[in-house]
Amino acid sequence: MTTETVDISEDLERIVFSIVSYSGEAKGYAYEALRLSEDGDFDGAHGMMDKCNQSVLKAHEVQTEMIRRELGGDKFTVSMIMVHAQDHLMTTLSERELIRRMIEQNRRLHTLEQALLAK
Repeated sequence: MTTETVDISEDLERIVFSIVSYSGEAKGYAYEALRLSEDGDFDGAHGMMDKCNQSVLKAHEVQTEMIRRELGGDKFTVSMIMVHAQDHLMTTLSERELIRRMIEQNRRLHTLEQALLAK
């Protein structure tokens, strides 16, 4: 098996664009879910978080493709743009988890507010 550095300028561009795009899409869905939860729309928030998770999965699939290729012998030069894409994905994952927890807190707060208003 020969290992050589692959010129992936176009491929890298596609990979980076895909990871950043899907990550940004996921982040947008997560923040929309948070907004919906603040309005008490927890079904809508759940639906947005499902869309967020689907976009994260797509970003992971692109990332996994690159990992598979590297394990198969392709050698990629790590570039700042790829580091940026990975950073974008990791930030989205972190924010998704935080937003998930905030939605649950909003659910608890909403339940308490409803109980107080019912008195």
